[in-house]
Amino acid sequence: MGTLAAPIIVTALFGREDQAWFDALRQAHFPPERNHLAAHLTMFHHLPPSAAAEVRQRLKAETQGVRPPDARLAAPFSLGRGVAYRIDSPGLAAIRGDIADAFAGLLTPQDQAGWRAHVTVQNKVEPAAAKALLAALSAEYQPRPLRIAGLAAWWYRGGPWEQLSRHMFAA
Repeated sequence: MGTLAAPIIVTALFGREDQAWFDALRQAHFPPERNHLAAHLTMFHHLPPSAAAEVRQRLKAETQGVRPPDARLAAPFSLGRGVAYRIDSPGLAAIRGDIADAFAGLLTPQDQAGWRAHVTVQNKVEPAAAKALLAALSAEYQPRPLRIAGLAAWWYRGGPWEQLSRHMFAA
C-alpha cells in the first residue's frame, strides 16, 4: 500500500480469456495517449480511503467460497465520444447493491446513481469515429457468457491504478 491516502475504486475481474478479448478491443480502439489501464468493469468509482479495511473485508466476504455470478456480454452502446459493451449480470448487480447499502453514507453522487455495468472499449474520440465503431461492433455482436472471476479494490492516484486487494470467486 502506498503512503498517500487516495480514493478507492472497486471493479469486477474477468476470466483470462474475456479480459484478453476486452483488452484487445481497447488496444485497437482507445486513443493510445489515454489508454493507461486494462479493460475493466467499475462497480464503484470513489470510496473513501478511510474505508480500505472494510472494503477488503466486504469483498472477501462476497467472494470467499462463493461461486461466480453468471454474466453475459450484451450489446455495445454509444458513449457519444466512445463505445462500451453492456454487461448483464443480476448476480453481480446484487453484490454491488449489498456493498452500496453497506457504504450508503460514504458514496459519491456518481456511485449513488443507478449502476449500468459496462466495459468501455473506446472513449474521448470524435463522435464520427465512435459512431463508426459502434456500427462495426453492433454488426458483429453476438451475446455470449462472460466469466466474472473476482472483485478487486484499487487506489486511484491520478495515473494507473495501484491494487489494494484482489478477491477471487470459488472455481
